[in-house]
Amino acid sequence: MEELRRRFEEGAIVAGTLSGTSADGIDVVLARLRARAGALADLETIAFSVEPFPEPVRARLRATLDGEICGLRESALLSRDLGRAFGRAAREAAARAGVALDLVASHGQTVWHHDGAEASGAATLQLGDGDFVAEEAGCTVASDFRQRDVAAGGEGAPISALADDLVFRAAPRPCAILNLGGMANLTVLGRAGELAAFDTGPAGSLLDGLARRLLGAPFDAGGERALAGRADERLLVRFLEHPFFARTPPKSTGRDTFGESWVGDFAAAAGRAGAADVLASAVELVAASVALALERFVRDSPRRLLVCGGGVENRALIAALARRTALPVASSAEVGVDPKAREALVFAVLGARCALGIPSTHPGATGARAGKVLGKLSWR
Repeated sequence: MEELRRRFEEGAIVAGTLSGTSADGIDVVLARLRARAGALADLETIAFSVEPFPEPVRARLRATLDGEICGLRESALLSRDLGRAFGRAAREAAARAGVALDLVASHGQTVWHHDGAEASGAATLQLGDGDFVAEEAGCTVASDFRQRDVAAGGEGAPISALADDLVFRAAPRPCAILNLGGMANLTVLGRAGELAAFDTGPAGSLLDGLARRLLGAPFDAGGERALAGRADERLLVRFLEHPFFARTPPKSTGRDTFGESWVGDFAAAAGRAGAADVLASAVELVAASVALALERFVRDSPRRLLVCGGGVENRALIAALARRTALPVASSAEVGVDPKAREALVFAVLGARCALGIPSTHPGATGARAGKVLGKLSWR
């Protein structure tokens, strides 16, 4: 423990790893983090890559996320194999960069999240056991970050907001950070350190789900087909009636609400419309849900909307966001944050705080009681 603390005083090398709700690969960021006076002070990105899943693991994971029954045996085996895959990805990324890892912060793969609809209360499950990550990576691992947040009364998401103060320290305040992954989530950083965050609804889960159904492709590259289509506003009005969009934060969601079943309902409601028109309607739905969230739930109007996640490359979606929010929309790269690396950077920060015993929870982000350290440690 003391040796690790010393490493952070000098500048520890931390790998942040995760697979998002799109499960299209393992994001790995290598970062150097320094601590001063018991707090993280500096964050420097060294490298970022997306590592492929081993094919048998990818296929099993895709089937699970798309709703195939996953029993106890398969859950155990998948958690083991995902842990090995995350650890191997971190180790290989570090070897290519020529650095030695001090810590891996592994979020794992979310396979179930309560979506605010579980009558018995919030719960969440990420697979990719930290002990298997540690054995493969050859260093100490922090993992399982969401559980303590839920145990402390929080939603368990979006916990990315809990590290955005450091990740986005160069961004002028107030600013809004929109992550467009499988789900869309907002972080709002205020002038005086205020923090608000919540999920706004589906993003890639809807757009990519429709692309798989209608185009036979993993996604609509660049939003090209959506740009060629014409949105059906009646479809937007109908699907924006979903109660999640009107729910007051803190709130989070996931594939149990906006997964394959909901994508199927959207496609069916579009009837005989062409693929381009259906995708254009879906893009407008995602943008409208973000605009409504900003209007309803954000008090301090942000100067601009900084976008990160895979959706940053969807030109149709970026244009729709600018039109519907009436805000300048820019990639997070403009403030020095690689839009694809942001989530992995978040977990690098949360992992470092876990190793140093620094609390991360914030009621404005997830609703959890303040002062809780997130994550569990698997020592080298």
